[in-house]
Amino acid sequence: QVQLVESGGGLVQAGGSIRLSCTMSGRTFDVHAMDWFRQAPGNEREFVARIWRSGDTTNVADFLEGRFTISKDLAKNTLYLQMSRLKPEDTAVYFCHTFQFGGAEAWGQGTQVTVSS
Repeated sequence: QVQLVESGGGLVQAGGSIRLSCTMSGRTFDVHAMDWFRQAPGNEREFVARIWRSGDTTNVADFLEGRFTISKDLAKNTLYLQMSRLKPEDTAVYFCHTFQFGGAEAWGQGTQVTVSS
């Protein structure tokens, strides 16, 4: 199994930046894709970004208009989400998610990001 722990959330002013981290442990060698999702109050969980274990290809949700960047440091077993030009509508709980070979998935507990106007 893979365990995920997010960190780095907090309160930030609109227009500011923040970087989230997701530390992975356990069978990390089984991970082949890593994602960020978010869920705002009253809304469904939505996809934010993905990066694959191999290579540097990323996929970021179009509605973010290039404001967020996903990256990884496999030596540290850590996934990052750099969030810039934040808007109040970015307020949500941000979750780390992984796909493992064989179809297993893992979710973190989430970290709250609140953007004040």
